[in-house]
Amino acid sequence: MLALARFAMRGPLQASLVAAIATALPLLFWIGAAVVALVILRLGVTQGLNIGLWALLPALGWGWVAQDPTAVTVLLQSAIMAMVLRASRTWEAALVTGSGLAILTGLALPALYPELIGQLAKAGVGYIEQYNPEMATELGNELDSLVREVMNASMAGTYLLVSVGVLMLARSWQAGLFNPGGFQKEFHAFRLSRPVAGLCGLAVLGGPFLGLAPLMVSWAGALPLIMAGLGLIHGIVSRRQLGVHWLVLFYVLLVLLSPSLMLLLLVIAFVDSWLDFRRRIKPREPAE
Repeated sequence: MLALARFAMRGPLQASLVAAIATALPLLFWIGAAVVALVILRLGVTQGLNIGLWALLPALGWGWVAQDPTAVTVLLQSAIMAMVLRASRTWEAALVTGSGLAILTGLALPALYPELIGQLAKAGVGYIEQYNPEMATELGNELDSLVREVMNASMAGTYLLVSVGVLMLARSWQAGLFNPGGFQKEFHAFRLSRPVAGLCGLAVLGGPFLGLAPLMVSWAGALPLIMAGLGLIHGIVSRRQLGVHWLVLFYVLLVLLSPSLMLLLLVIAFVDSWLDFRRRIKPREPAE
């Protein structure tokens, strides 16, 4: 992957080719978006937008012809977050921007792709009616609207998650090519400020009580806390030199014990904004 990034950074022609071809191919849109984000991070917004236009054309084709907004949504979200990251030099600002974009995406999807949302909602309603008829009977006429809300929030949340992954890939490419170890260092040190942590906590807790896309607001508020929690875990493992097997064990448990462990991770990340656990943990001394 780093060799591909190195080839793309040889010039605007190479970057445009990689971005356009990758976006045009099925399931490889994330590579095109990552190349655009890399150019923005390294060379600036103007050159990034020039490259992004070539990736935007096939992305719009997927959105119009195939009725699949994934490529264009991830491309736009990751590019905007890359601009914010380059300008602010903080992951906090980039992730908060991404959360805001996810909410806007969740509001726009039903208007831009009503048929897609309708098909997904119909499939979801049919599944519930077949495998959980008691719930379908209890919800009655509210079942369709509830399923639509869940499907819409799931799509917008997935796009946000993929966009953050794309931005992290672009940042790791930038570090690998121009600043070895830089991405690992900033990710291990990532911690939310107290005001942002408080705002995210309010979004997570208050989302269910809002009348406007409550699931989407909760998920958008949770993502910066999740990333801060993951950065904390990686930072502690690195600081104590515990080995990669501890990270593997953590992610296995995160899959097996989710959502309980995910909720614990949110709480730990929130508390870390006040207590700064990494500062309190002494680095492991090298063995003599």
